[in-house]
Amino acid sequence: MTLFIDRLQHTFFDQFREQGDQHFSPVMAARLDQPVMVSSNAQLAKELGIDPAELDTPELLELMSGNFLTANIKPIALVYSGHQFGVWAGQLGDGRAMTLGELPVVESDGSPALWDIQLKGAGPTPYSRFADGRAVLRSSIREYLCSEAMHGLGIATTRALCLLDSKTQVYREEIESGASVCRVAKSHIRFGSFEHFHYRNQPEAVKAMADYVVERNFPQWADADNKYYLMFENCVLKTARMIAQWQSVGFNHGVMNTDNMSIIGDTIDYGPFGFLDAYDPEHICNHSDNRGRYAFKSQPSVGLWNLNALATSLTSLIGNEELINALKQYEPEYLRQYRNIMAQKLGLQEYQAEDEPLINQLMELLQTDNVDYTLFFRDLGVFTSSNPAIRDMFVDRESFDAWAVKYSARLAQQDLSDSQRQQNMNAINPKYVLRNYMAQAAIEAAQQGDYSEVNLLLEVLQSPCEEHPKAQKYAGLPPDWAEKLSVSCSS
Repeated sequence: MTLFIDRLQHTFFDQFREQGDQHFSPVMAARLDQPVMVSSNAQLAKELGIDPAELDTPELLELMSGNFLTANIKPIALVYSGHQFGVWAGQLGDGRAMTLGELPVVESDGSPALWDIQLKGAGPTPYSRFADGRAVLRSSIREYLCSEAMHGLGIATTRALCLLDSKTQVYREEIESGASVCRVAKSHIRFGSFEHFHYRNQPEAVKAMADYVVERNFPQWADADNKYYLMFENCVLKTARMIAQWQSVGFNHGVMNTDNMSIIGDTIDYGPFGFLDAYDPEHICNHSDNRGRYAFKSQPSVGLWNLNALATSLTSLIGNEELINALKQYEPEYLRQYRNIMAQKLGLQEYQAEDEPLINQLMELLQTDNVDYTLFFRDLGVFTSSNPAIRDMFVDRESFDAWAVKYSARLAQQDLSDSQRQQNMNAINPKYVLRNYMAQAAIEAAQQGDYSEVNLLLEVLQSPCEEHPKAQKYAGLPPDWAEKLSVSCSS
């Protein structure tokens, strides 16, 4: 038995079992056939206090493939509901994920914490809605890599400990390989977790869920009279911050349903996501999103819409005036975070009010001339008024030149050398993001049994602002065929 397995606790299970298991259902995993470890995340293992060598043991391979008998693990699937594409969908739940337990971890600041250990793709649960509960290799690779890519970008997110392939056949549009991802998070509780019990008229269950979140994630508020307000306010502020970061790196989530929103403000549920290539605020990364509800430009407003839905589900705990007060903090927090980040991306030491038109004019130029978002900001670090080579990215160079004059004047107000500015900009403007064509290259190689590309991308995306000579092929413009790639909720 590995130390990792021995450390797993069942705090959530025990706390809610006393209330009749209404918050979850016990489940049984369906083991993958002939499992193979595609990739293990040594960096995350160390952060969790796990010896990375444990991830390569036969016991861990068995556990992550769904064989829990020798480990005496009895997993659960959580129930929740939610608004999907703005429409109440009723009961949902973990349809292809199951929580194995909670891992006690000592954080870098010395504080204790619990991390959920969850297996995604381990077979059907009571919430699978007649589906098989499986995950396919292509979607598992995308989630495994993107969760680590987001962490590398400094964005709050679920993490991924390891990824397995197998000989299990899964039927989607065609026969594909079944796979599983070990997903790790400080909480898998969603907005929809509270909505579920609110709309079932079970205020005591709403309270129990809120008490659990506070006690586990915010113990400093456990004895406060306004602890539920503090939990909600924190969610408002963290969600605003998270989405500001999404917008700053060009990340499009694709399916911002309330059941895909985390109560602690983490990015969760990587399905039809996409990073922008050419800057296009109208971009819709999910081809199932026929009306463009979750277009890139709409993400900030959808975040507030979802928080309003969460507020409604908390009315049995928090007064309307307090809920409104918390919600009013969303927009100013979002704007503050976004403006500060964009100022840093431009090499400005501090955002000033007069920088607003400078940023807006730049974004309009990027959109009009279809300029690659990631490459532009990375290359902007070498801009000087005497060497404006970056202008070649633009078709309308006269308009860029006019903007560059204003930009140069703004840079001149700073007591900062060009080399210092470039160093600062390279620390915030990534050279690599997980573009769809990169994920597709890793998927196609893995489907042929070659997992080297998955592991190369994992290494690159965990430090996306650094130079990676082995990954130079991913440092330039995407190939023409990348435009034809399409993702949906099954991707």
